[in-house]
Amino acid sequence: MVERDRDESGRPRSTRPRDALGRPLPQGSRGVPRIPDDLELSPAETLAYAQDLLDRGLAFNAHEVLEAAWKTGPSDEKALWQALAQLAVGVTHVQRGNVKGAITVLRRASAGLAQNDNPAPYGIDVAGLVDYADVLIDDLAVNAGIIPERLRPHLVVVPPQ
Repeated sequence: MVERDRDESGRPRSTRPRDALGRPLPQGSRGVPRIPDDLELSPAETLAYAQDLLDRGLAFNAHEVLEAAWKTGPSDEKALWQALAQLAVGVTHVQRGNVKGAITVLRRASAGLAQNDNPAPYGIDVAGLVDYADVLIDDLAVNAGIIPERLRPHLVVVPPQ
């Protein structure tokens, strides 16, 4: 039996390379660069990095960046970062053609974002992201064609130009 790579707490981690949509590739394949398991960035850096990844069509990687913030951030912000990570997972499912999974996770993301009663920190566009997820869910439910450019939500409020 092959030994699995494990982190310092003994939990298994996957070292297999992944494609642009986060799907595992065979060992020795060339995949997209992985997001480090121990990534720690400021909230502004996290949002900028995740946005860049989303803009490049790398929603799975954006999810990993947002998940790191969820796991390492302050407890009073965990639900917000979790919902943002779920939004990126929902987009990943759309990219992979998994409509049912996308709708399920996008609903969870929308509900998580909508429950945030306080103004969102760091300029996160909670209302815009809830609307984005809800419209995407509606379009997926009626099998509307989703072009790749629609899968690049804006995480922070974009000032008018």
